[in-house]
Amino acid sequence: MKKTLVIAIFLLFQPQLLMAGEPVKSTLEDQTAVSVTVYNSGLGLVKDIRRIAIPKGQGELHFMDVASSIMPVTVSVRSTTAPNQFRVLEQNYEYDLMNHGKVLDKYVGKKIKLVTWNNEQDRKESTEATLLSNEGQIFKIDNEIYLGHPGFKVVPEIPENLISKPTLAWVYDNDGAVDHTLEVSYLTNGISWNADYVLSIDANDQRSDLSGWVTINNGSGATYNRAKLKVVAGDVNRVPVPQAASFARMKGEIAMAEASADFSEQAFFEYHIYDLQRPTTIKNHQTKQISLLGASGVGLVKEFLVRSQQYYYYQPFSGQDPKQPVEVFIIVVNSKENHLGMPLPAGTIRMYKKDKDGSSQFIGEDNIQHTPKDEKVRLKAGDAFDLVVERKQTDFRQVTSKVVETEWEMTLKNRKENEDVVISLLESVSGDWDVVSESHKHKKEDAFTIRYDVPVKKTSEITVKYRVRVKHG
Repeated sequence: MKKTLVIAIFLLFQPQLLMAGEPVKSTLEDQTAVSVTVYNSGLGLVKDIRRIAIPKGQGELHFMDVASSIMPVTVSVRSTTAPNQFRVLEQNYEYDLMNHGKVLDKYVGKKIKLVTWNNEQDRKESTEATLLSNEGQIFKIDNEIYLGHPGFKVVPEIPENLISKPTLAWVYDNDGAVDHTLEVSYLTNGISWNADYVLSIDANDQRSDLSGWVTINNGSGATYNRAKLKVVAGDVNRVPVPQAASFARMKGEIAMAEASADFSEQAFFEYHIYDLQRPTTIKNHQTKQISLLGASGVGLVKEFLVRSQQYYYYQPFSGQDPKQPVEVFIIVVNSKENHLGMPLPAGTIRMYKKDKDGSSQFIGEDNIQHTPKDEKVRLKAGDAFDLVVERKQTDFRQVTSKVVETEWEMTLKNRKENEDVVISLLESVSGDWDVVSESHKHKKEDAFTIRYDVPVKKTSEITVKYRVRVKHG
């Protein structure tokens, strides 16, 4: 009877004994798998799976090596081996990471050792001191106050409540087996991705090769070893956070993956998801690039545009430079017929072309938005050097207080020796307008744009004339 009573009392108080004992600690050594889904907005979804031995009853579990930019309110924990027998009763996110300053802060008002090296006697010397303040480090030594002191500061032990790694501390209740596989998922800030593209244009400016890269920037405060990686293209709505997240600064390390398109793409809700078909390691403070796509023989069209300003049409055009910049655009159709057809995530496309020596030269870059298949990609390369357009206002007439007529003469010069071009004039006009007369036929681009597409042969020039009546207000 006495033996039975002792056992019963022991079992009754076992949870309290476990709670008072050392917590169970889980590190990356317990990890069996990890997956990371990265969004354009600096957000990552981490799913961390670990095999952990957890004593029965109530206890404390320290789940270590999580991202330092974790959003604790998003943590989800479940046991895949015994989902109904393991519960988390309480969670704390421990982020008071130890460093030199925080350790000394805990010893203000206490005795520590100051260790210096005596060069004359070639030996180490230690002095006992009381740390009065860690702000500028003020010490009391033998009833004297020292404002700073050389040498190393030595403390007897690491203070309580300081940890070396970001940790989720859980109070748990385990009614089942000791061995559990825990699936822990959470959102973290500080990790993002974007797409980078290289467009290599051929000698005739008609075909090109397009390669795309997924660029991962990991400043979340954690390394993801052999992770299953997915990236999501699309604008995911998020609730504003009152306090701005503090992202880790990126270092200069760049990891380049092998140049092969390893992502599979699929529609996902109202977004597109790209799934890397092999595991990859994403280190903290690392920029990693992985091949997204590669396409050859991509057709393109080159476009030359000259744009006006709306105020040209209700005031005299005087005292201004008559030469108008001629913008150069590259247009690519994202279709299967054009050797593309995969939805293109938003990013930067850098354009190159080989010179006569066969060396690739940079000719411009532009950003693109998320581009579905069968849509056009329109890239501004820069301004044309050998195309000159001069604007002249040949008449300005104020018909009434609200009606103005202006007449224009546009001289288009093609100084290229081996290329015929088409220069497009986009005239932006506000109000009610009407073309009274013109030397070339216009197109109504939209309610406020007159467009002239003018062929200009090599080493020649042509003049376009037109008169426009505009009613304002």
